Amino acid sequence: MKSAVIRRPSAGAQQEQQLTLSFESGVSERFHTLRECVATGVYQRGLKRVAIDLDQAPSNLSVQLSDDHSRHFSVDSLERYIEKTGDLVPVYYLVEKFIKPRDGRQEAALAQLPALAEQLQAMLKQAGMA
Repeated sequence: MKSAVIRRPSAGAQQEQQLTLSFESGVSERFHTLRECVATGVYQRGLKRVAIDLDQAPSNLSVQLSDDHSRHFSVDSLERYIEKTGDLVPVYYLVEKFIKPRDGRQEAALAQLPALAEQLQAMLKQAGMA
C-alpha cells in the first residue's frame, strides 16, 4: 500500500519521495481486538521486559491487557509500546481494519462520468428537452 507523496527538505534540489508500507495481510482476521493484538506482542517479547520499557509493574500491564475493565491500556502506553519495541503489528491491524484498499472500481466509474454526461446531453437535445 502506498501513501500520498511525502515532501522532505533536502540539501540542494527538492525531491518528492513516496512512503511504501508493506504488511502481512490477515492481521485483522488473526486478532479480534487491538488489545488482543498488543497483548500477543507483549507476551511474545516477554511481559517483564515490556513492562520495564513502559515503566509499569508486570502485574499492572497484565491486568491492562486482560478483559478486566477496571484498568485500561492507554493510547499513550500503546504509542510508547510501539516506540520501544518497534512492533508495528498494532498499526497494521488498525490500517487493515479501518482503511479499505482501493480496488479501482470507484476510479473507473468516475472516469466514465464525462462521457455519460455528453451522452445525456445529446439524448436531452434529441428529445427536445435541452
